[in-house]
Amino acid sequence: MSRIFKFRASLRSSLGPLETRLLETLWQRGDATVRELLLDAGSGLAYTTVMTTLDRLFKKGFLDRIAEGRAFRYSPRHTQEEIQRAAAGEAIQQLFDSSQTAALPLSYLIEIVTERDSVLLDELQSLIENKRRELKRRELNQPDSETTKEKR
Repeated sequence: MSRIFKFRASLRSSLGPLETRLLETLWQRGDATVRELLLDAGSGLAYTTVMTTLDRLFKKGFLDRIAEGRAFRYSPRHTQEEIQRAAAGEAIQQLFDSSQTAALPLSYLIEIVTERDSVLLDELQSLIENKRRELKRRELNQPDSETTKEKR
C-alpha cells in the first residue's frame, strides 16, 4: 500500500493524451517495444515521439523497462486500478486540505455520492462499518503497554 502513496507524487504531473493512450495500450498488451506499439497504434506517429513519450512515462514512474537488444521493452509499473486509486486518494486529500473542518469536505462527498447513485451511499456506509470493525479488532489485538512491561 505504501508503494501506491509514494506513487502519488507522479500523479501531480498529470498524463497527457498520448501518454494515457500508450499506457492503456501497455495495460492491454502487458509489455511492448516502441516498434510493437507503433504497429498497434497505426496512427502515423513518429518512432521518436513514441520513444520519448515512453521514456517520459518511465521517468515519471509509470513504466518499467528492460533492455532488449538496442531497444527497451516497456511494461506498466502499476495496474490501472492502482493508478485510479492513487488519483482518487490525491483528489480526496486535496479536498480535505481545502477546509479547516473535516465535516465540510465530507458533506460535499456525501452530496456528490448521493447525486450520482443512492446505492453508492449504502456502499459507503458499509465501507465505514467494515473499517470501524477492523479498527476495533486492531485495538483488541494490541497488547497493553503496561502489561508488556510487567512481563519483562
